[in-house]
Formats: sequence, C-alpha cells, structure tokens
Amino acid sequence: MVGDFGTGVRFVAAVGEAGDTLGHHPRVAMGDGYVDLKLLSDDAVYRDDEGTEHVVDWLTQQDVDLARRVTEIAAEQAVAADPASITTIELALDTANAATVAPVWAALLTGSTEARGRGTIGDDVRDATGRVPILWFQDTDDHETPRQRFHVDVWVAPEVADLRIAAALTAGGIVVDDSQAPSYTVIADQDGNKACVCTTLPPAQER
Repeated sequence: MVGDFGTGVRFVAAVGEAGDTLGHHPRVAMGDGYVDLKLLSDDAVYRDDEGTEHVVDWLTQQDVDLARRVTEIAAEQAVAADPASITTIELALDTANAATVAPVWAALLTGSTEARGRGTIGDDVRDATGRVPILWFQDTDDHETPRQRFHVDVWVAPEVADLRIAAALTAGGIVVDDSQAPSYTVIADQDGNKACVCTTLPPAQER
C-alpha cells in the first residue's frame, strides 16, 4: 500500500532499477493507494517424466531474488505490504474433452487460439497480456447436463485464507468440502453454486 500516487511512482521506479540490475522485471498494476507486482518468469523449463522439456510460466530463482530486493526497497520507502488485498481469479471448467473445447475458449477469451496451452504443459487458456483470467480444465468423466461445469478459483495469500472463508460464510456461504485445506476449500452459495478458496500450501494431511 502507498500513501499516494507519487509515492507509488517512486516505488515502481526503484523496483524498475532493481529489475534492470537483476535482468528481470515484474508486471505492474498501479492505482491511487496501491501498487501490485506480479513476479513470474515466462522462460522457465519444466521437464516431464519422459525427460521432455517444456517452456512454461513459473516462479524461478530470478523471481525470488527480485522479490527479496523489492522487500528491501519497500522497507526503505516505508511502503507496507497488504496480502489481504491480493486476489487472483482463475476460471475452471469441468470437461472430459479439454483438447477439443480449449481452442474455442481461447478464441472467445483472447481472440486467438494461440492462448491455448501458452506457458503450461496442459490446455489452459492463458492470455499473454495477463488481462484475462486463466481458464483451466478440470478432467472429468463424460456426464449429462445439467451439472455445474464452471467454478471460480479464488487464490489468496495463505495467511488470509481463513479470513476470506469466514467472510463468505458470514455472507451466507456454506463449506462443502474442506478435506484439502489449506490447499483449497470448496464454498457454495445458497443456490449450490461452488467456488474454491485456494492457497499455495499443501493439504494439511500431506505436511
């Protein structure tokens, strides 16, 4: 969080200089009172079980190094972090035919089928500009409609997940499944529509 727009500009300028030094830069979203930084490398290499290498969007040591420097800059400029204000939305579609339907959704969401599988080893639709939420496909058996096929994944910082879930419950939501918490908790509204509150932590039973 920043006190005003000018403070945000100075903070971003310092982060830009740090990025120049490290040869790596974040994505920046900025407004009155806030600066959001997204650290992600688009040239990470994933090696699958067969040894095939894939270029993917992923966190790398470059991101970690820059994040540490950003933390130092924030401390120097008295800029406070506010994890509770950060939310990332992903759309999830249940389907037994991801490879078939993915090009359609890529074209609908981004105007091009090139977004299908970009930066991932699957069929996810990922907009290169980051303006469109990721659409990923949850593999299911063939099934008849009606059934909820779309759900929203709400990604939050691990330390605020319980607060986000509590807010949803206070508003009338219901916990449908918390067996995988804190990795994800399934919440339903009063009509039974579901969403997942997700964190980067593994399920408690795997720790």
